[in-house]
Amino acid sequence: MASVQNYRPSVRVGNWREDVTLEEDSLKDFLHRKERGELRVQKSTALKQNILRPVSLTVSQDGFLRFGDTIMLVNSGGTKLDPRDPCSLSIIADLSNMSSSSELYLQGPCHVGGASSLTPCMRNAFVISSVDGTPDGEILRYEQYFGLRTTAGFGGVLHLASDHKTFQKCAKKSRLQEVNLVEQQDFLCWWRVLYFDPQERLEHDGYPVEVNSKVLISHCKTNQCLAALPSHVLWTPFGKEFEITAHTFLDSHKAEKDSNHWLFVTADPGKEEQVLPQRQQVPAINNGPGSNTKAIIAAGEDES
Repeated sequence: MASVQNYRPSVRVGNWREDVTLEEDSLKDFLHRKERGELRVQKSTALKQNILRPVSLTVSQDGFLRFGDTIMLVNSGGTKLDPRDPCSLSIIADLSNMSSSSELYLQGPCHVGGASSLTPCMRNAFVISSVDGTPDGEILRYEQYFGLRTTAGFGGVLHLASDHKTFQKCAKKSRLQEVNLVEQQDFLCWWRVLYFDPQERLEHDGYPVEVNSKVLISHCKTNQCLAALPSHVLWTPFGKEFEITAHTFLDSHKAEKDSNHWLFVTADPGKEEQVLPQRQQVPAINNGPGSNTKAIIAAGEDES
């Protein structure tokens, strides 16, 4: 029979002094952790408040993507034959990714997913960074190497990385090549932009990359393209999301499928408030050479 405590410390029976001391120490430890914000409920609240904090995207005046720009990376969604909503590359973080110091920030490695929310926040905002010494402000061109990192502050400046899949390291659902965010920037964090149409890809080599235009994002080491997989769903603390991997999906014409098509989304210079393209406006995106479209389409109440 399991032992049952018949008396409380106030009865003064047995080791009552030890029981009273343990209760006092537990209360002091709880109050001390509460003052420092180290309770689990406090950390969860701080994580959601900081990671969902609104972020101002870069305003592209000429329609070209530049190093140092703060952007959202949005998968363009499906086609009329295979419709699906677009998703944004987003950080998947939990309490294990929180720093233990007084200054809160994210620590790697962190997983990423495709979130249906297209509201700019710290979770889905990334900065175009240089990997070859190109200064900020320079135009990013097709086939040029670049990196994607999280915003400074709570983002912890993590870098998007990938590597060849192994039995121990691969995507959770699809078992394809894993994509995550790491603290150290090395060759695994190098990416390049490819023109989405393979028949015109060679002609666009070296041309400036336009915002809000379909592109492919290829990993330099493995030569696999970034992909969003709607058939593989992840349940995260932020809801249901698509799995993000590095894998090139080809159709019967040897062209990349829409799972590999991405948009570099920036702010609209004609609007004070940052709003994102709606589902019905995504197919209207201009993909022709020489187009100078804006990355954000106003979707205010006056346009609904």
